[in-house]
Amino acid sequence: MVEKESSRHPEVALSLPFTGLWLARNSPARRVPSHGTDLFGERYAIDFVGVDERRRTAGRRDWRTLLTTEPADRFFAYGRPILAPADGTVVEVHDGEIDHAGRRSQLALVPYMLGQAARVRQGVRAVAGNYLVIALPGGAFVALVHLRAGSVRVSPGEVVTAGQHVAACGNSGNSTQPHLHMQVMEIRDFSVARGVPMAFRHFRERPRGARQFHTREYGVPAEGAVVEPLEYAPDRRVPSRPQSPCRPQNV
Repeated sequence: MVEKESSRHPEVALSLPFTGLWLARNSPARRVPSHGTDLFGERYAIDFVGVDERRRTAGRRDWRTLLTTEPADRFFAYGRPILAPADGTVVEVHDGEIDHAGRRSQLALVPYMLGQAARVRQGVRAVAGNYLVIALPGGAFVALVHLRAGSVRVSPGEVVTAGQHVAACGNSGNSTQPHLHMQVMEIRDFSVARGVPMAFRHFRERPRGARQFHTREYGVPAEGAVVEPLEYAPDRRVPSRPQSPCRPQNV
């Protein structure tokens, strides 16, 4: 069961940080902690995996899919633009970690899982890979994680606006296939941060098993749902939503 928000950590309202279709994984709408841990500020984190209309994460399957690793650029998410989810100021950037090969094969996942504890011991960079952290006006910090090596377009101290292209999706850090990991924290330091709830404005969602999309003005995507932001799709724009009382707050 998902726990209720606390007055100490009111949810932060954001925009989805991409265009196109993405699959929601490890959603806090399903459980909290969403990734099964409070480490590294992940309590309310969510993962987004780029997909096509058929919910596929890649357009090709062959012997590598069954037996070994696959090139990262085989996956739809790899290299897709990542956008700032809100206005704010960049306070931390880490780039230069390699992008790993993708792993859909159960055989390839075995050695990866055996190395999980070692990555955690190595710290934030081994887990997050390439990332950037944006300070929000209300005092919270949003992190965009597993970015493509060399793709970060912003620097610490730079002011960004919602929808600005800031990086590209990659497969760096603790990642089995290209995806975006996103979380909000009360402080910028992953190693000691506590997670803060978040929700998203203006998107359409197709729940797992459903054939049609429906519009959501505000909320958290369901586990396994395919989502697409409406704010960056003028042909599907919805009327503006009144200002939510759940705005970024000092935390």
